[in-house]
Amino acid sequence: MNRGTEQRSSIPVSLRIAAGSLAVSIAVLAIKFGAYLLTGSVALYSDAMESIINVLTAAAAIVAIRSAARPPDAEHPYGHDKAEYLSAVMVGTLIVVAGLAILWEAYGAVLAPKPIDAPWTGVAVNAMATVINAVWSRVLLRQGRKHRSAALVADGKHLLADVITSLGVVVGVAVAVLTGIDVLDAAIAVLVALHVLRSGWDVIRENASGLLDESVPAEELARIREVISRDAGEAIEIHDLRTRHAGRTIFIDFHLVVPGSMSVEQSHEICDRLEAALQKAFDGAVVMIHVEPEHEAKQASAIV
Repeated sequence: MNRGTEQRSSIPVSLRIAAGSLAVSIAVLAIKFGAYLLTGSVALYSDAMESIINVLTAAAAIVAIRSAARPPDAEHPYGHDKAEYLSAVMVGTLIVVAGLAILWEAYGAVLAPKPIDAPWTGVAVNAMATVINAVWSRVLLRQGRKHRSAALVADGKHLLADVITSLGVVVGVAVAVLTGIDVLDAAIAVLVALHVLRSGWDVIRENASGLLDESVPAEELARIREVISRDAGEAIEIHDLRTRHAGRTIFIDFHLVVPGSMSVEQSHEICDRLEAALQKAFDGAVVMIHVEPEHEAKQASAIV
C-alpha cells in the first residue's frame, strides 16, 4: 500500500526566510566591501569575497525551496524535495571557488605587502556587518531545522562560518596594525581561505548524503520503530523497515505481517492506524506498507 500526504505548509515560511536572507546578505556585502575600500586590506577583501557567496547561497536557497515546493508530477512522482540538496551541493561548490579566489589574492599580497589605510574605521565597519551575520545565522539554522530545509541550514552554516572568519579577520587586522607587520594582513587572508575551503567541503559532503538516499538519523529511526511497535495492534510482526529523507519529507516503508485469517478490512485498519501515528510523529511523512500473511514472518529481524 502506498500511503502518504504532501506537507507544504512550511514552504511559504521558508521562502520568506530565504528572501530575508538575500536582503541581509546584500546589505552585509555592501558594508564589508565598504570596509575593504576604506582600508585596502586583503584580509578584509577576503571577508568581503565570502559575502558575495552569501548572496549567491541565499539566491540559490530561494530557487531550491521554490523547486522543492512543486507538487509531484508524471516525471517526478516522488516530488521535488531533493532540489534543496542539489542546491546545497552547488552552494558548497561556490564556497570552494571563493576560497580559491581568496588564496589567489592573498598570494599576490604576500609577494607585495602594503600598509593598511584607515584601519580602525575599517575594522569597526566590518564588525558591524559581523554582528548582523551572527544574528541572522542563528535565525537560519533554527528555522531551517524546524522546517527541514536543507537549503536554509546550509545557508545558516555558511553564515556562521563567515562570522567566525570575520572575527578572526578583525583581530588579525588589529594585530597587523599594532605590530606594523604588513605581511600579517595577507597571512590572515590565507587562513580565511583555508577555512572557507573547509566549510565548502563540509556543505558538499553533508548534502551529498541526501542525494544518495541516506537513512534518517539513528534517533529518528529509533522513534519510528517505537511508534510502529506501539500501534501495530494485532499484527504479528513488522520487518524490512527502510527509511530515507528528502528535504522536509521522510519516506518510511516496511512489511506488515498479519494472521492469515485476518480480513483485508482489518489489515487495512492497522495500516491506517500506523500511517496516522507515523505522520503525527513525523509531519508530512510518506508511508508505504506491504501486507503479508503470517508464513512470511522473519522473527529474527522483526520489530513486533
